[in-house]
Amino acid sequence: MSNSLNVSQFSRREFLRLSSAALLALLALDSPSLAYAADAPAEDEPIKLGRLTKNKIDLLDRPSPDANVLRTLKRDDVLQITNSTIGSGEQRANTVWYELNGEGFVHSGTVQPVTNRLNDLVKIIPSAGLLAEVTVPYTDAVWDLQNKEIVPNRLYYSTTHWILGTAQDDQGKWWYEVLEDFYQKSYFVESAHLRVIPFDETTTLSPSVPTKDKKIKVNLGNQLVTAYEGDSQVQLFRCSAGITTDDVSLTPTGDFRTDYKRPSRHMIDGNDHHMNTYNLPGVPWISYLDENGISFHGTYWHNNFGEPMSHGCINLPPEAAKWIYRWTLPAVAHDAQRGYKLYGGTKVEIS
Repeated sequence: MSNSLNVSQFSRREFLRLSSAALLALLALDSPSLAYAADAPAEDEPIKLGRLTKNKIDLLDRPSPDANVLRTLKRDDVLQITNSTIGSGEQRANTVWYELNGEGFVHSGTVQPVTNRLNDLVKIIPSAGLLAEVTVPYTDAVWDLQNKEIVPNRLYYSTTHWILGTAQDDQGKWWYEVLEDFYQKSYFVESAHLRVIPFDETTTLSPSVPTKDKKIKVNLGNQLVTAYEGDSQVQLFRCSAGITTDDVSLTPTGDFRTDYKRPSRHMIDGNDHHMNTYNLPGVPWISYLDENGISFHGTYWHNNFGEPMSHGCINLPPEAAKWIYRWTLPAVAHDAQRGYKLYGGTKVEIS
């Protein structure tokens, strides 16, 4: 069955509420390469959209694993999230389901909530570059503005990237030159799809609290991350830590410190012979815990927090990872694009 948007499924009131940006996004379901609302104005309060993160996801007639299949969706389809609800017959920690397009239900773990915001061009780029985040469901980077057919990476909502410069193509459209930090090359991304992150969004949170009074506890049993200032709990997040192999979590237990952080990193498992190989550009807000790369970081490839999902890292929603990045020590300079290492960071207990 086609994934095209059936406009008749919306009431007149719902249809009129849709911005032109959101309508273009929804109408693009059969054309994954279509840039999302590249020429449409962004809304102050955009329609809630969801991007499918896995191939062959069944849209069901009710929020239950044993429901009837209405049709099958595919990775990077983008639909409107019209409602959320608690599923029936669930045996997992994450029991939230999304209603999509008012048509059917999908478990929330396979749907990344996204928006479709366009951004003004920033022409003056300092020599250190500018940190930016993707604000559309996805955008395709290109190596060459004269030949846009070759796409090195698809960049997803909430991923972070370093802008090195600006360029115009032969149609007059503006693009940012963006660092490919793993290979130390650069490619181009439509400027409207990246929001430059301002200075006040990277400043340290609770800077007056002494280092010794900040602490994070990770409970692998219930997949929770709790932050403390002294004896007071100040934050609580659901996470997805390492999957279990031979009854042992891939996330190590013990005492650690956040002594190395990066606001963006292309994480890649270079062994293509592994079944679980991964290639993840623009992983945001990374707080490393050991020299093996175990870290807190933002996650855009699933939304199944509360369930073990990772190769050992502690997956978090991007905003949660950003909070930990800003709250933990050491403080990282706003223009530090390749990390900041200083022993004596915030204490982390994993058990």
